[in-house]
Amino acid sequence: MRHEDKGRAERLTTQTGVRTQVAPHGASDLAHIVMTFDNNHHARALFGQFDQNLALVEQKLGIDVRARGNQVTIKGEPMATEQARRALDWLYDRLEEGGREPEASDVEGALRMAIAADDQLSLPTMDGGSPRLAAAQIATRKRTILARTPNQDAYMRALERAELVFGVGPAGTGKTYLAVAHAAMLLERGQIDRIILSRPAVEAGERLGFLPGDMKEKVDPYLRPLYDALYDMIPGDKVERALAAGVIEIAPLAFMRGRTLSNAAVILDEAQNTTSMQMKMFLTRLGENARMIVTGDPSQVDLPPGQKSGLIEALNLLREVEGIVTVRFRDSDVVRHPLVSRIVAAYDRETGG
Repeated sequence: MRHEDKGRAERLTTQTGVRTQVAPHGASDLAHIVMTFDNNHHARALFGQFDQNLALVEQKLGIDVRARGNQVTIKGEPMATEQARRALDWLYDRLEEGGREPEASDVEGALRMAIAADDQLSLPTMDGGSPRLAAAQIATRKRTILARTPNQDAYMRALERAELVFGVGPAGTGKTYLAVAHAAMLLERGQIDRIILSRPAVEAGERLGFLPGDMKEKVDPYLRPLYDALYDMIPGDKVERALAAGVIEIAPLAFMRGRTLSNAAVILDEAQNTTSMQMKMFLTRLGENARMIVTGDPSQVDLPPGQKSGLIEALNLLREVEGIVTVRFRDSDVVRHPLVSRIVAAYDRETGG
């Protein structure tokens, strides 16, 4: 569907479960789209309680969106109305496929993808109708995660095809969460035998002896974000059994030395806090049938002054190496509270980052 075809007669296109009617826009240059959803239950879930999801679409795109029964009428600037159509169509498809009811964060994610849609992210329908949004996804038994930004989409696709992926950028962009989700998916599929998750315990200088408790109790505070992501993807009892059996291993970076990691998904989080020697040591652990994911934020280095970040060095040294993919996230990719994105942007402006 192309809104620049002014004056063309009213058209009706049909997609699975959705009928979309596009009226010509005349002198006012406003577009008019009517979407009819075949499944009333899914339509109600799509609209949200008191049509709150549609209100969010209105607010974000500056258009008029109104529901009546299982029908939505969208009026406004042509590009914005098409973005709304793509987002609503995509969210409805997820419901048709058995997905959960969309929340505000899902709607915002769909709108981000629709706004940024280009030839790589939108696919034509088989009947030549309106282009539809296509986004990468990671599916585990417990939940399915859909890309919410173009860079998340690129990251998730890179995880599928590359043996070594660097995901770098500010907090809240999903770097670690998506990496753990991908590893959990590979384990469930039987494509790997184990998951190994690691972080440098920089705050304790990798010297953990002065902390109370055994080694697990000493390092757990530094590895808690990895635990949180795991429990989101895999039922708690299965995580506990996998940890006890060594199928899932969580360890500080210092414990990686001297090992060859094969048939595994290996994730290094907070990699900006590795030294050059530590990063080289970690990267050279890669064994047969292994996937390695390195995540970090080069702007948040906690190493002592004058010490070079292993992540920053590796990004420069390895940028031309075949088989390595680097995905760089920006503050616009932050998918936490909207304030987080604005906070990141403010700090970047101040530091020139």
